Amino acid sequence: MEKNESKILIFGGTGYIGSYMVKASLKLGHPTYVFSRPNSNKIEILNEFQSMGAIIVKGIVDEHDKLVSVLREVDVVISVLPYPQVLDQLKIIEAIKVAGNIKRFLPSDFGVEEDRVTVLPPFEAFLEKKKKVRRATEEANIPYTFVSANCFGAYFVNHLLRPYEQNEKITVYGSGEAKALLNYEDDVGILTIKVATDPRTCNRVVIYRPPANIISQLELISLWEKKTGRRLNKVHVPEEEIVALSQTLPHPQNIPISILHSIFIKGVTTNFDLDDHEVEASALYPDLKLTTIDELLDIFLCNPPAPAFAAFE
Repeated sequence: MEKNESKILIFGGTGYIGSYMVKASLKLGHPTYVFSRPNSNKIEILNEFQSMGAIIVKGIVDEHDKLVSVLREVDVVISVLPYPQVLDQLKIIEAIKVAGNIKRFLPSDFGVEEDRVTVLPPFEAFLEKKKKVRRATEEANIPYTFVSANCFGAYFVNHLLRPYEQNEKITVYGSGEAKALLNYEDDVGILTIKVATDPRTCNRVVIYRPPANIISQLELISLWEKKTGRRLNKVHVPEEEIVALSQTLPHPQNIPISILHSIFIKGVTTNFDLDDHEVEASALYPDLKLTTIDELLDIFLCNPPAPAFAAFE
């Protein structure tokens, strides 16, 4: 292993997208530390990480001295903590300030670009917590990269097309014409590790917006129909109905419907141009082969990824 490879510590590495980060970090040759609760029930995946060469660190974020000690062993910190633990990152920031050696911190963003979108109140409350972590990172003068990975491709293909149900009816949110960004999870993992250690992305917002991964619901359905030879019956859910659900569903069930509204009706992943502070990830690595939507659907034809239910946690 080359001595100049950054040592990377990942919080939330056993979660849905976190596992892709851990595997990508190991694949790219970085000494990789996974911070895990002592009583974690994710024993199988932790054993898998360990067999791949990851260093498992047992602890909780409330253990300030333990956090500081671990942080002093690494260079880069990536947090992929799920939504209920978002504000726990403030404890990580405090420990980073004391450790004083971290070259880059990536807080748990990885969805829509929260500083650039207007969304329904339940989703806005969700994003406000993430914004609080961003502002705390900036105020602490910690070198950062804020990542907007947009939609996790396999997760949303499973959600939108329901290929495992073999049902001829398919739900379309609104008109189905809004453009969204679907990025394959393997690519999200690799891109994240690359930008976490790239000098060009220090104190920048990085947005994963490869042109080949921009697609509407109707285009996705049409492409799937061509590949499967099936004809699907599209059932449109009006925007008004979705907005009403966001107002009447109890918390936290009102968050996923608000997210769907922002992405697939308002098109918030594609409806703004990047400013000087932002950079598009695929443009940084023109030689990196990323999975297109067309190729992702081929994966679903041959070896479909299992449905996951953790992306909104």
